[in-house]
Amino acid sequence: MYKIGMFDSGIGGLNVLEEIKKLIPNENIIYYQDSSNNPYGEKTDEELWTIVSNIVEYLIDKGVKEIIVACNTATTRCIKRLREEYPEIIFIGTEPAIKVATDNNYKNIILLGTPGTINSDRLHELVNCNQSDENIYLIECSGLANAIENHDNDTINSLLHNYLDEYKDKNIDSVVLGCTHYGYIKDQILNILGNIKLIDGNLGVAKQAKRMLEENNLLDGTEEGKIEIVER
Repeated sequence: MYKIGMFDSGIGGLNVLEEIKKLIPNENIIYYQDSSNNPYGEKTDEELWTIVSNIVEYLIDKGVKEIIVACNTATTRCIKRLREEYPEIIFIGTEPAIKVATDNNYKNIILLGTPGTINSDRLHELVNCNQSDENIYLIECSGLANAIENHDNDTINSLLHNYLDEYKDKNIDSVVLGCTHYGYIKDQILNILGNIKLIDGNLGVAKQAKRMLEENNLLDGTEEGKIEIVER
């Protein structure tokens, strides 16, 4: 049986999985790679809830005790309801690491995200809670996650230039990657914006996953855990 379940709209959450494996290598993990429904960020609330709740039911049937929502869009739009409807499951969310950027005194911050994340109430709560005198530019990156999923480098580069070129003269010092897929295009972002800090929340998610297992007396195992990836 698997103790940890994870899911994302494709390959993006594999970046989170890598951090999980490093931090808690003895746990059995099942990762649901939902490429068929990529991108989540362009789904309606009703469509997304249907997708997410079906995946959660699948993972619960596998015996998981903790589910990592390895997707910023699904976290910002669904995790509150998931916790209400499945109170017996520990849910770990993935949110844009705005707090990390502001805590480290970056002043001109870009946040890249899917339309679903950028337009979510939770994202704006995060900005309002953490912004003081910083400039935080929210960029809605339609089509980018899908291009990454499909390894379409021409489209990736074209979209990035469309989204980022106008910010070259704004003294950008950091970019928050508000979608787990964006971890695959760090070099392309740096090629456009130069020597800036790229920030994701993957390690923070892994630490929280481990912490919650410890608090619930679920962290155990002495042998290396197995990983199963279910591709749909």
